Amino acid sequence: MHDLDPQLVAQPAEPVRAVVALGSNLGDSASILDDAVDAFWQASNIDVTAVSPRAKTAPVGGPEQPDFLNQVLIIETTLSPYALLEFAHELEQVAARVRGVRWGPRTLDVDLIDYDQVTSKHPVLTLPHPRAHERAFVLIPWSWAEPSATLSGQPVAELAARADDATTVHRVEDNR
Repeated sequence: MHDLDPQLVAQPAEPVRAVVALGSNLGDSASILDDAVDAFWQASNIDVTAVSPRAKTAPVGGPEQPDFLNQVLIIETTLSPYALLEFAHELEQVAARVRGVRWGPRTLDVDLIDYDQVTSKHPVLTLPHPRAHERAFVLIPWSWAEPSATLSGQPVAELAARADDATTVHRVEDNR
């Protein structure tokens, strides 16, 4: 497992809190996000405690591409951080995610943003997510789902307000 730090592969004895971000800008993004959220609800070892409203967001970095739909889940899990990352990658594969261009368009992107305040600089799994603190497309939906959330000790809502892409994030009413 790429010589992972033991904290990344250790299964917790009790459920721990994690934050997961979802994004899609290829295909039927709303249905793709619905399927991903459903997969989290149905997974053993995962309890979904909050689901943010969706946000329509402009792409950040990368080539010219369609806008994204983004959403954040707050979960409790007994999966290790690495096992949760593997679950995320499985969902991306089911959605036919192609990893071609960095920050390019995708059917589904599932990112582990925070896992029980674990910190890791490992190239396979960096925690908290290395750019989450500056990405309104993650921070704003997260603040909608969990208004008192903090990331590395800073209020998520304050980080969101300072993010360069804050003006490009617009709440989408749920059609479910």
